[in-house]
Amino acid sequence: MPTVSVKRDLLFHALGRTYTDEEFDELCFEFGLELDEITSEKDIISREQGDTKAEGASDVILYKIDVPANRYDLLCLEGLVRGLQVFKMEAPRYRRVSPASSEPQRLVITKETTAVRPHAVAAVLRNITFTQERYDSFIELQEKLHQNVCRKRTLVAIGTHDLDTISGPFTYTAKPPGDIRFKPLNQAKEYTAQELMSLYKTDSHLRHYLHIIEDEAVYPVIYDSNGIVLSMPPIINGDHSKISLNTKNVFIECTATDLTKAKIVLDMMVTMFFQATASTEHIAQLLTKMCLRSEVMSDGEQIEVEIPPTRSDVIHACDIMEDAAMAYGFNNIPRTTPRTYTIANQLPLNKLSELLRQDLAAAGFTEALTFALCSQEDIADKLLKNISETRACRISNPKTAEFQVARTTLLSGLLKTVAANRKMPLPLRLFEISDVVLKDESKGLFVYVGARNNRRLCAVYYNKSPGFEVIHGLMDRVMQLLEIKPGQGNGYHIQAADDSTFFPGRCAEIFACGKSIGRLGVLHPDVINRFELTMPCSALDIDIEHFL
Repeated sequence: MPTVSVKRDLLFHALGRTYTDEEFDELCFEFGLELDEITSEKDIISREQGDTKAEGASDVILYKIDVPANRYDLLCLEGLVRGLQVFKMEAPRYRRVSPASSEPQRLVITKETTAVRPHAVAAVLRNITFTQERYDSFIELQEKLHQNVCRKRTLVAIGTHDLDTISGPFTYTAKPPGDIRFKPLNQAKEYTAQELMSLYKTDSHLRHYLHIIEDEAVYPVIYDSNGIVLSMPPIINGDHSKISLNTKNVFIECTATDLTKAKIVLDMMVTMFFQATASTEHIAQLLTKMCLRSEVMSDGEQIEVEIPPTRSDVIHACDIMEDAAMAYGFNNIPRTTPRTYTIANQLPLNKLSELLRQDLAAAGFTEALTFALCSQEDIADKLLKNISETRACRISNPKTAEFQVARTTLLSGLLKTVAANRKMPLPLRLFEISDVVLKDESKGLFVYVGARNNRRLCAVYYNKSPGFEVIHGLMDRVMQLLEIKPGQGNGYHIQAADDSTFFPGRCAEIFACGKSIGRLGVLHPDVINRFELTMPCSALDIDIEHFL
């Protein structure tokens, strides 16, 4: 959850009243927020860097408030104050207003931007009066949006400009880096886009965003009608149009790879400085307290709810009812016996898994939890198998080579865990009890999906010697816990088997109650090398669903 830091006295002044810490904590709870910490700049520096560094720092009390990740409208002081005020009073209504003395500004998008950052939206905030606190909050909101919904500027980049220093219409285009030249924000001279990329490689803040467009043939750029560069998104704004405390009209542009996110971000930027009106009946009043303007329709049974641009988190009727319950107060809802009386019970498979986990840990093995997705190489080439033999479910559009398929074995994940911890003292004993996914053409319990989950137990022993006897002993312990005795028929036994993943002559197939449930043995040296390991390793892999 994002954390918003606000000055307590400034917050109370904006709210129009003073609260005790306990009262404000209760207000946050009622509104669905959490007052995480009461501190000061001096306390923070003292805690992180020592008392010496904290000398001279501000003693002003700060409230650190955790807000839901999807409530972008609460990421600044203005949005937080408006939300809390509306919670106690009425919901605002937002309208776009055309300028009285001039034509609306236009932002022209050229086709060249398609190759790099195709979308852009813009708006103008007029007749704004910036105080130092409001200016700081305005800048901080941009940064919080950049880190949150904008995904570190990869999806959306925000540019704010003093409209009185530039003239429209504005043009959003893309040009080769060598053709873009301007004076960037807070710099003394002009640079080409190529020179800026070199300049900002050592900048502690901007270097994290260079990769977004660095390798593109053209870079996005915004000009005004006189050819003045407003910004080169998503890297830097021009110095000519920078805003200040004296700025009265702000031109806001959002360039993006995702048009929906761009509209959300623009809505957040332009609605943080406005408030408005009311509603009627009880539930409608409750919704109005939550920034959802509502009114009872003519039939008297339905409520019409207007979703403002600040509430992009409302995507279903259940979200509206959640806000109504929150406004009513969860503590005010009377406790009642449910109409449908049921007794919850743990799934047998999960209960068995939990019991086994406890006893495997008691046997000296450490539990690991690995990713359910992996690369094709992890479950095939590295284990000396052909991918067609694995019955793996492929991801149709993988975003990274590390997550191409759903895992068909837990072994590869454990071996990668061993590789990541090979500097730890030996021996390493690891286990995991989790699901794998296998292709299955049969119909499941409810619907055919072409695949099924399979709960498996996998363990590895990594040391200077293979330790086959350790893994064999662990298998015997598991069977003892499951009350399966050694022997043929209804018991368990092992017999020699060939498996390319294991060393020849050092692999056994495990049978229980007449069915093959898995294998154990010493891993093949090539498998060990492919996982960047240098010591022998033995492994156990069994299907535990057979024991239900």
